[in-house]
Formats: sequence, structure tokens, C-alpha cells
Amino acid sequence: MAESLVGQTVAHYQIVGLLGSGGMGSVYEAEDTELGRHVAIKVLSDGLRGDAPMLERFKREARAASSLNHPGICTVYSIEQHQGRPFIVMELIKGSTLAEKMGRQAFAIGALLDFGIQIADALESAHSKGIAHRDLKPANLMINDRGQIKILDFGLAKMEAAGMATKGEEVSALVTAVNSGPLTTAGTVMGTVHYMSPEQAKGQLTDARTDLFSLGTVLYQMATGELPFRGDTDAMVFDAILNRDPKPLEQVNPAMPAELGRIIEKAVEKDRQLRCQTATELKTDLLRLKRKLDSGEKRAAELSESKSGVAKPSEKSIAVLYFENLSGAKEDEYFRDGITEDVVTELSKIAGLKIFPRPSVLAFRDKQVTPSHVGQQLGAAYVLAGSIRRAGERLRINTQLFDAHTDFPLWSERYDREMKDVFEVQDEIAHKIAGALRLTLTPREQEDLAAKPTENLHAYDLYLRGRSYARRLTRQDLEFALQMYENAVTQDPKFALAYAAIANVCAYYHCNYSRESAWIDRARAASDRAVALQPQLPEVMVAQAWTLYARGQYEDASEVVRNVIARKPDSEGAYYLLLRCLFASGRHQEVEKIAESAIEACGTDYNVFVPIMNSLGALGKVEAKRNVRLRRMQVLENHIREVPEDARARILLSSDYADEHRADDAIREANFAMILRPNEATVHYNAACTFCKLGRRDDGMEALTKAWNAGFKDADWARRDPDLGLLQDLPEFEKLYPEKAARA
Repeated sequence: MAESLVGQTVAHYQIVGLLGSGGMGSVYEAEDTELGRHVAIKVLSDGLRGDAPMLERFKREARAASSLNHPGICTVYSIEQHQGRPFIVMELIKGSTLAEKMGRQAFAIGALLDFGIQIADALESAHSKGIAHRDLKPANLMINDRGQIKILDFGLAKMEAAGMATKGEEVSALVTAVNSGPLTTAGTVMGTVHYMSPEQAKGQLTDARTDLFSLGTVLYQMATGELPFRGDTDAMVFDAILNRDPKPLEQVNPAMPAELGRIIEKAVEKDRQLRCQTATELKTDLLRLKRKLDSGEKRAAELSESKSGVAKPSEKSIAVLYFENLSGAKEDEYFRDGITEDVVTELSKIAGLKIFPRPSVLAFRDKQVTPSHVGQQLGAAYVLAGSIRRAGERLRINTQLFDAHTDFPLWSERYDREMKDVFEVQDEIAHKIAGALRLTLTPREQEDLAAKPTENLHAYDLYLRGRSYARRLTRQDLEFALQMYENAVTQDPKFALAYAAIANVCAYYHCNYSRESAWIDRARAASDRAVALQPQLPEVMVAQAWTLYARGQYEDASEVVRNVIARKPDSEGAYYLLLRCLFASGRHQEVEKIAESAIEACGTDYNVFVPIMNSLGALGKVEAKRNVRLRRMQVLENHIREVPEDARARILLSSDYADEHRADDAIREANFAMILRPNEATVHYNAACTFCKLGRRDDGMEALTKAWNAGFKDADWARRDPDLGLLQDLPEFEKLYPEKAARA
């Protein structure tokens, strides 16, 4: 047995007491006599000082942990040597390990989520530096006196190049045997058996996803009081890890939210290609669940699943699917989309109904799906489906309201009307659905439903047509949309929504294509007119905010749009504009804070991802940015399948491919986008970003110059965009986007 150092002085550390010991060494509490603080000291045992592999592992632990600076990771102060004996000086944590708090009873859901989020956040930091822990378990998770959890003992940590495993770093079978001390604990292989990932059990190469499996195992144990993979021998535990699924969470502890079961199931997936891919992703899932529980958006009972695994829907929630276009003409799809979205708007005026916003149902547009499938995916109690056929001035709309649980139709109606009756049809649909669900409308709701956006059907048609083009945000599409909107207000000078749309287009055009003051003047005039007509419409308030943004009044614009979001979170373009305001002001942390809410509210609107990714890049959050990028790639790829001519979507996808080192795909999409829109400023701007990511500085500068010549002269954005980092120190860049042109 090694001699105890208690009472001795090692260098300038007075050893106070023994915290734990084992085959690798001992951990002591000590007083740093120079700095007057108490620390923990890990000392390598006498017998291992001549063991080169073990000495290297000891030093590797110190190097790995000392490179990490996060409140959820035990801080390593230094690695020192005294009389030929190496030792590590680290933070002394007063408290108890998670293992000591574990019992046969489950944790409360609030504490479980708090601890899980803290651990995932710490892993996110470690993984961003290419360090995987590889021995995550309750005994390596210390809860201090303030209830903060810290990850201990990076003794098995693996430092990876660019976050990927390198050849030859197989899992070894070294023994770690520091007993129940608070800084390191026992294990018989590299990674304690019950918490090992399948790839560790097989002796394969490991990466950061190993830690996510281990964390999923810990969360399961916290949620149930049981280990997910059990056995009387190590061999039986290995077999369970490799070949058997744990009991479903809802069977072991039905009191836990079903959403937590899905999160854990994804974390302990045996195939790491299908597993939760990043700590950011896992943390985001846990944060989203915590928000739902804390905000009361969904009661825990609503999150629990039935035995069939179907989410319990809100009592009167409706998903309105895009009506089928039976006209046979693709050019009529704007009208189909507009009618469907206006039905959503009408139903949203009824307080007793929860209506899923447009982004939630876009994924089902033009897809053959059953009401029950939609209900399962969204948690909707009812699904409204229908079809629309327009022939000249005649209109036929068929609608059916389904019970999403049984696929049984509760109500159906066919409307054969003239085009001039379209608003009455929308009003009737809302009233009929309210009646079918036994809702009594208040006088105010009846008044709101009876209100029409315009009395002029031709103006309404022009507005819908313009809206379908304006969403693409390219110069050519915006110019066409502006023409439609201006024709609409010519037809109806009291059409507030059309004036608001004009203000949006002019303000956006000024920001991205032309810095002429005339665009600001047009935006302000249209916004003022919309406010005079209907000041409380969310669309009108968004137009006000866009006008303020274009004038560089970012704080005022963000205040207006925050008010819109507070009233109607899914207001089109509201979150995107707020994120732009915050990014242009350099308030990157605020962008990160609301990113998940924005993505959830905006669904398939790929534009919302742009300021989020730029802010995460500016904050140096590499892994978080990649997680968001992978989500955007999926949205963009799905969108391009539906709208292959969308040049903006293609150029953004090109940038994402470049980030994923898919150079050929990136160049293909960039070239395709520039062919589709050869004079488009934002296409050239984003092409410059793509070229920078591929290390092609000259091509990047050439593309950025074309963007400037085509009208992109927003110095605030260009100077803060981390994707242009390769160019920002060039004189040519400074000439195009001088600092004095950027508003602080």
C-alpha cells in the first residue's frame, strides 16, 4: 500500500486529507500555501511512475482537461512534479456525485432536465475542442453545493483531430481503479461497463457520439431508477448493450413525459449514424422539452403517449392542410396557397381553437397523407383537408374536417360560388368548423370573421400572386411582387395588407439591392398608409419594423417586432426580421437565445437560419452552428425538390455543402444559382461566402464585387459576416465596405 501524503508538503501544497485512492494513484485535498486556496491534487502512484503508457495517460488527462474552460467541467490548474513524482492540481469541488444521489427512485423531471442540460452543455464545449470524455457515468458527475453539476476525470479522454477519430486510437483495456473518491472512480475497461457505447464494447474507434450514448444511459437511469442495460456479469451487460433495447420509458415510469422517452431513445441508439449526432442537438431537445413544461404550452399529460405511441393531442387543435389544386395549372398554386393560408388566419381568430401555423403544415403540401398520420406528427386533434378548382370567375371548394385519431369525417361541405364570394366562403368554413366542434363564437369573434381584407377581388388576387413571389427574396422576384402589390392598391386604395407588403419589399430591396434613398421613402410612405388604415394588424407592424431596420434603427425595429411576436409568434417574417436586427447590432448572444423559438415558429422558412448561423459563427460555437446547418440543409433540400427554380435556396445550400467539405456539390449548386439569377446581388454575395469556405479567395472577392455592383452594400452585415473572414482584411473589401459605412 502506498504511503499516505496526508500531513506532508508537496511543492507548495500542504496535504490536508485523502479523497480517494486506487491502482492509478491517489487524490488529496490540499492547501495552496502561495494562493491561499484549497485544491484537489491527483498524484500518480509510485508503482506507475516507471510505466510509460500509464504516465502518458496521466499526462493526457491533464492536457485534455486543462484545455477546457467551462463551468460544467472540473478545472485543471496545472500539471507539476515534486521529487520526480508528477501530479495534477485541480479544482476542489465540495458536494456529492450523481451516483451518490442515485437510488431506486426516479428524479423529478425538473431536476433531471436541469442536470441533463448542464451536462450536455459541458460536453458541447469539450467536443468543440475535439475532446471526447469516453467514461461518462454518475460517479464522474459531481453536484456542488449550489446544485451545479460538473464533469470529472478526463482520464480516458480522447483528443481528436477536427472532432473525428484518428487511425490507431482503439479502445484499450487499461485498468482504472481509483475507488469511490469524488474525482475518479473504478472501471474495469476503458469506459465503465454499464455506461459504455456499443462501439466501445466492440473495441471500435470512438468519437463524441460515445459520450451522447453514455449521457442517454445516465438520463434513463435518472428517469426510471433503473439501468437500461443490465446483467449479472460483464458479458451479459455487453450483450444487452449490443443486442437488446431497454424497456420503453413509458412502461418503466409512465409519469415521465413521452417526449423525454423519445429524446433518450435517440441518444441510446446502437447505430451511431442514427444516434443523436451532437451534444448541441441533445441539449436543444432537452431545452425544448423544458420550455414546453415550464411555459404550460403542453401539460405533462399531453406529452405522455398512449400504448400505441401516439401523442395525446390538444382537445381542439386543427392542422389545416394545403388544399389540393384541381385546376391543373401550376400558375394557380399561388391562389390555392393563399386561400388555404387565409382559412388558417380566419380560424386563428377563434379563441377556443389551436391552429397550427403555416410552417408546421408545409411539409405535407401536395403529399398523400392520412389525417391520422398528420395528427401523429403534429399532435393535432383534427385535420382540415380540401380541394379547390378555379375556372374563370367560378370557384369550387370542397372541405372535410377529420378526427385525426379515427380518420372519421366530422363535417364536409362543397361550395360552388363565384369568385366574388371567396371571403364569404372562408367565413362560412370558420363558422361551420366552430359549430362542428360545439364552440360558441363571441360577438367580437363574429365581427373579426366578417371583416374582409379588401372588397376588390382583383386586388386580392394580385396580392396573393405577389406574396408567392415575395417569399423568394431575390431581386427579380421582389420586383415582380412589388408590381403586383402596387397594382393591388391601385384597385383598392384602402387595402392595408398590400400597403404593408409594399413597405416590406421596398425596405428589403434597399437593404440588399439598392442603397438609393428613394426605396426608404417608398417604404415609409407605404408603411404610414398601412398604419393609417389598420394599425393593429401584425402584418402592418412588421412593415413598420422593416422600414425602421432599413433606416438603421435596429433597436426601434426590434422593439416593434418583439411586440408582434408576443401577440402572434408565427407572424410571417417577424422572427427573421428580429434576428436580422440583433445580428446587425452585434447582439449575437440574443440571437442564440431565441434561435430555437424562431426555428420552431418559422418551420420551413429557410431564411430564418441565416442570421442564426452567422451569430453562432461569430460566437465561435462551431458545433452548435453545424447542428443548425444540418437542419437547414434538410429544409433546403426538401424545398428545392418542390421549387427547383429557387436560386436563393440553391446558393444557401451551396454554402452549406462547402461547410461540409462537399466541394463538388457546393460548386454545382453555386453555378446553378448564378445561371438562374445571373444579376442577383444576394446570389453573388452568398457565392462569395461559398468560395471563401473552399479557400478560393480570388473567386470570393470577384463574387463579392459582383454582389456590390448588383446592389448589396450593407456594410453592417458584410463586416460582421464570419463567412467572409477570408476577405475582410483585404484592401478591396475595405474599399467596398468601409468601416465608416457600417452603423455601430
